[in-house]
Amino acid sequence: MSDPLLRLSSPQPVIRQRRPAVPVGRQLVNAGLISQTTLLDALTQQRSLDAPLGEILVAEGHVDPDDVLAALALQHEADRVDLSINPPNSLMAEAIPAQICQRFGIVPWRWIGDALLVATARPDQMNMLRQALDRAPWEVLPVIAPIAQIHEQITALHGDDLAHQAAFKVPEDISCRTWGPKPGQRRGITATVVACVLLLCLIVTPAWFVTILFAWGILTLMMSAGLKLLAVLARLVHSMPAHPKPKRRWLPERLPRVSVMVPLFKEERIAEALIKRLSRLSYPKALLDVVLVLEAKDTVTRATLARTELPRWMRVIEVPDDGTITTKPRALNYALDFCQGDIIGVWDAEDAPEIDQIETVVAHFSAADPEVVCLQGMLDYYNSRHNWLARCFTIEYASWWRLQLPGVSQLGLVLPLGGTTLFFRRSVLEELGGWDAHNVTEDADLGLRLARRGYRTELIPTVTYEEANCRAWPWVKQRSRWLKGFFITYCVHMRKPTELLRDLGFLKFMGVQAMFLATVSQFAALPLLWTFWLPAFGLPHPVVTTLGEAVVWPLATLFVAAELLNILIGMLAVSGRAHRHLMPWVLTLPLYFPLGALASYKAIYELVFAPFYWDKTQHGTASGDIVAPLGPD
Repeated sequence: MSDPLLRLSSPQPVIRQRRPAVPVGRQLVNAGLISQTTLLDALTQQRSLDAPLGEILVAEGHVDPDDVLAALALQHEADRVDLSINPPNSLMAEAIPAQICQRFGIVPWRWIGDALLVATARPDQMNMLRQALDRAPWEVLPVIAPIAQIHEQITALHGDDLAHQAAFKVPEDISCRTWGPKPGQRRGITATVVACVLLLCLIVTPAWFVTILFAWGILTLMMSAGLKLLAVLARLVHSMPAHPKPKRRWLPERLPRVSVMVPLFKEERIAEALIKRLSRLSYPKALLDVVLVLEAKDTVTRATLARTELPRWMRVIEVPDDGTITTKPRALNYALDFCQGDIIGVWDAEDAPEIDQIETVVAHFSAADPEVVCLQGMLDYYNSRHNWLARCFTIEYASWWRLQLPGVSQLGLVLPLGGTTLFFRRSVLEELGGWDAHNVTEDADLGLRLARRGYRTELIPTVTYEEANCRAWPWVKQRSRWLKGFFITYCVHMRKPTELLRDLGFLKFMGVQAMFLATVSQFAALPLLWTFWLPAFGLPHPVVTTLGEAVVWPLATLFVAAELLNILIGMLAVSGRAHRHLMPWVLTLPLYFPLGALASYKAIYELVFAPFYWDKTQHGTASGDIVAPLGPD
């Protein structure tokens, strides 16, 4: 604590006759901690920022947080407490429900007669707290403590229960958690029986068995290629640039607080780079609440953060280990209730968002219709020159984010969300129960649940740069998780297909078939489809004996046309200034996608034996290749 305010924070009686309150800003000026000019500047900023004056001064680096807490204590005639030295005892957990503690950032500290002392960093919210407690028969009085200590004590009192609730927030009928251990035993038996039946069919009628597999591969190829073609045509017909920027962006008069969660797990090298990238953001730091979310058992990341000085607008929330599961969506569910913003975002550990991304989000939400509850930014890679795999991955992402997904949006179909650069209206996110903690592609599932409830997701013209997975086996592991999650999501929402059809309508329903079922099937069927190159080399195709040679050539032509479509989409996607160096590598995409077949077989195995297993993607492996993004195409 700074010396000029030591006298302001001396112990005082809790219950006393009220004296005229001296505002925080005036106290700080009188104590010589800020100038009158600084105070006036902060008051001017406060007119457009939904933040207390003290937080604005702290965020701008004018005062220390302890100075503001001391001034708040004097203004509200409350005591300062150090919760790390004098924490509440475990019995205090019964005094106030955990949800109210999280909502107001408070923790019950002590009983004194009929008065409950509540630790808070926002004593100005005590009247709202009293109303939320529904006129409790006892008096509620504030004591002042840092918000970080308050969150630590909420976790100490309620952490196990909150962590358990985080794993089960989504209703069971629309969650994949029923794919648990006991159902897994049945799935193992069922899978064994199915494998034996298929093997028997292969032995008894090998020609027709292979023909049926080919028929399924061709059907899903037509679905997948048809969706790509329609999406790209829709994109091109609208004649929109690959990365449009609005001519003028209107921000609301009073800017809202925005919380962005960054889940971390076993990150050794990413912390300093992450802080550097996020520090470039131009949104007022007094309204930026960046929450680093890590598992309590993650000693690696904790040690990394212990060596790192975090800016004052960035804090850490630890998710207790309750013995259920350890997944990103569970961690997000837990941290959500600790967030302070009305807009909730998600970034990944290796993300480098554009500096004005939050302004873009706030402006878009301000102008959007109420049913627009989710905004999805574009994703791109900053290490596209690292090696061949990184180049192809970047081409694939450019094709998806700059052509196909905008086209899907323009067709009015369901948008499967990405796992990062997502922003939600908090009220609707809480209404839906957050993320399905057991789904390894929680983003795609949430996008589908939003659409089923009649809400809309829109793409916004802002880019977040990520690190492309540039090693073969980590790429396979990451892609297998995506494919497994896509198929689990599909199965969950197709439990009652008539209800899904009713919720989405026919076109969106068919879009789900193409985006989820056909995508997974295409990766698995790729080795079969590649056999259609055989006739081009004068070799017989396996289905000639069942369907005749006249059928094989049209099917082979369809397969080649689909491959050419992929190459054409890739060429269009990287034709802009930022990606033009990748155009020669588009021709090598047919050699890139077979890795996805291997990933699909790994996914199929895990669907049966490890549906909730989260194959962690290691970040920071290509940090030496990070360069300043070139910006939009």
